[in-house]
Amino acid sequence: MNNAELLVKVGIADMKLGQAPQILRTTGLGSCVGLVLYDERLKIAGMAHVMLPDSSLAKAGTSHIAKYADTAVPSLLAGLLEKGARQLSIKAKLAGGAQMFEYAGANELMRIGARNIEAVKNQLNSLKLPIVAEDTGGTNGRTIDFVIETGVLLVKTVNKGVHEI
Repeated sequence: MNNAELLVKVGIADMKLGQAPQILRTTGLGSCVGLVLYDERLKIAGMAHVMLPDSSLAKAGTSHIAKYADTAVPSLLAGLLEKGARQLSIKAKLAGGAQMFEYAGANELMRIGARNIEAVKNQLNSLKLPIVAEDTGGTNGRTIDFVIETGVLLVKTVNKGVHEI
């Protein structure tokens, strides 16, 4: 693979699968959550850029599976299982879910970052997928790179630099 093929870009409300030596990347994680599911043994992974907690918020007839936590998580898992992963071997890492804006008297609906984190975690829990690392919440945007070969998630946080989880 050449360098262009190594980097797999995951857009907003998107999901992609990859295998070592590829690197999965998503940018622009504000209130959105970047979720990685991976199988260390097979060196395969999937990443989703989740924008909203629940697909019941969708307009009728639209189906952006990766946009919503309740549809993205099971779909990402299904993709890895199709590639030969065993559910018991799959682990999760996540980042994002920031509160990007302050709202006077912020009601629950405006806390999208926190709601996204909770929704992704609820889905992972219901599917019995363990979260082995996370960098969530706060007030700063993030970009994440998942190095499939090593299982390392590089988190680049605005004004805070890069760290590994």
